[in-house]
Amino acid sequence: MLALFDLDNTLIDRGMALNHWAHGFARSRSLGQEATAIICDRLRERANREVFVALRGALGLSDRPDDLWREYADGMARSVRCFPGAHEGLAALRRAGWTIGIATNGAGDIQRAKLAATGLATLFDGICVSDEVGARKPERGHFEAAAAECGALLSSSGWMVGDNPETDMDGARTAGLRTLWVANGREWPDGLRAPDVMVSGIAEAIEVLQGITN
Repeated sequence: MLALFDLDNTLIDRGMALNHWAHGFARSRSLGQEATAIICDRLRERANREVFVALRGALGLSDRPDDLWREYADGMARSVRCFPGAHEGLAALRRAGWTIGIATNGAGDIQRAKLAATGLATLFDGICVSDEVGARKPERGHFEAAAAECGALLSSSGWMVGDNPETDMDGARTAGLRTLWVANGREWPDGLRAPDVMVSGIAEAIEVLQGITN
């Protein structure tokens, strides 16, 4: 059985890491709390080199955008942590015979750095990063590429585990996968079709998968 996992705010706490990095970065530049809020706001939904071009101007920095990006990527890799139960649960799935993969939007360098820093990289049969394959969730092509990285086909069915109702859940459903939503303290948005399963956190999500035999 195939299970694809989102990375940020599903397996790892990106929000906590971003707040930690933004606070340290602002302090290192003597920028203050307002700058921390600006950084978090600009980077909360999506982070790439282009965002740092605008952020450089907003904060009045003289650093080159590429240097800011590298500082961010390195700092986030050092700051990010897995949610409780993620590492142990994934290892148990592998032992139980599951084929598991990463299906994440983002830039390859930072996403792979996070996977390496948290020790998650070696647990997966395949890793699919949107910027590396040229397709972002919720595009079907991203899920096809993620399955292929694991040596599988979407036609053989499987599950998508993620926190984003649109990119993870709607995208995976359209691609033919069953959907397992990790709430992490949020309510399911009104007006959207519900996922197959809703859970409070990643440890519970993995328990659900462990109880599935077909």
